[in-house]
Amino acid sequence: MDEQTSAPASSQTRAHRKRTMILFALATAAWFALDVATKGWVAGGWEQGEVIAGPFFGLVRFHLVHNTGMAWGMFGDSTFFLGVMSLAVCAAVTAYLLALAGRLTALEAVGTALVVGGGLGNALDRFTLGYVVDFIEPVFIDFPVFNVADIGVTCGFVLVVLGLVLRERREAALLGAEEGADGKSGDDEGEGR
Repeated sequence: MDEQTSAPASSQTRAHRKRTMILFALATAAWFALDVATKGWVAGGWEQGEVIAGPFFGLVRFHLVHNTGMAWGMFGDSTFFLGVMSLAVCAAVTAYLLALAGRLTALEAVGTALVVGGGLGNALDRFTLGYVVDFIEPVFIDFPVFNVADIGVTCGFVLVVLGLVLRERREAALLGAEEGADGKSGDDEGEGR
């Protein structure tokens, strides 16, 4: 009986894993392509330091910056090292996804994809250009200029954490419901004696 019930569960796990991997691959490719396209548009006809457009609604303007470090000028002129670090993080996040793909929610898969797609986009810049093309500048606060890849990494991390918390809560609720059902059926059997 156990073999019969475990076979459909195993088949469901394989199907879920496959769906997760497809979602991850598509979302990674889409975010990477969006990042490359926006950077290509911005870098194509303007000079570094030039304000391209905006501000829009008093929130952001497009201002082309070549970034050889990280946000707030940290690790300036360390672009190759940061590119290697980006690839290492992408590899670790992908390994996480591969190891847990049978359990991950769509939210976690998309979040992971945004982190990897963004990391690959910035790594590509670092290795091919020697800097990262940043162009989104908030005008209402003092904040570093960033790009679509950075949005993916930040929002992706938030989505992974949110998905993890929601999945853990759902699994705990299911476990509690199963334990409650087992305890109730055991009580019913005891009353019948």
